[in-house]
Amino acid sequence: MTRQNYTFTSESVSEGHPDKICDRISDAVLDAFLSEEPEARVAAETFATTNRVVIGGEVGLADQSKLKEYMGKIDAIARACIKDVGYEQEKFHHETVEITNLLHEQSAHIAQGVDSGADKDEGAGDQGIMFGYATNETSALMPAPIQYSHAILRRLAEVRKDGTEPTLRPDAKSQVSLRYEDGKPVEVTSIVLSTQHSDETQKSDDIRAIVEPYIREVLPSGLITEKTEWWVNPTGTSVIGGPDGDAGLTGRKI
Repeated sequence: MTRQNYTFTSESVSEGHPDKICDRISDAVLDAFLSEEPEARVAAETFATTNRVVIGGEVGLADQSKLKEYMGKIDAIARACIKDVGYEQEKFHHETVEITNLLHEQSAHIAQGVDSGADKDEGAGDQGIMFGYATNETSALMPAPIQYSHAILRRLAEVRKDGTEPTLRPDAKSQVSLRYEDGKPVEVTSIVLSTQHSDETQKSDDIRAIVEPYIREVLPSGLITEKTEWWVNPTGTSVIGGPDGDAGLTGRKI
């Protein structure tokens, strides 16, 4: 028998979060190779920290001699990702961050297990199992807490980038807790929003005044009540953010 009355919490991180930046760069590197060769095999891992991005992994091409040519594009790809996210702070700026590209050709021993041949079908270098489900809680068929956590950060990114809220910065996290009755979300019990900002004099109340209208805008009417707890930048000042404040690591494979 499934639970019907409970509270469920989900968290999302913004495009400026270190892990998301690494996601973005790894995705872009993968896309770049696939655009050149649809059958390319790419295992791209990205690490980001203060003023540095390291990209590593291996690439398998039909003609490995082309790898050097493609590698020359990696630096510009990474910088374009960082620029689009909006990082222009002293210790993490798209123009000055140091990009180290350590990608290399795929191991011959891995390739021999992957390549198809007269006596075998094409194999796989790595295997993964994914699972998921759809729910009618939201139009996106995603569970409501994670869908609303995503929506909050997307909206804040929009008003940051279009200049409406110039003191917001890229790194942010949101967390939404929803109370369910009879298996349906009926009330937001708490909202946590931590965001990087530009001015050290801005306190938690100042940031809440900025973000609260947008949070109320994206959450369905009636879910936020007088009982909803708000935790906006609960640790106080958050001027230092992104890879300058916390390292990130992630990768993409195909």
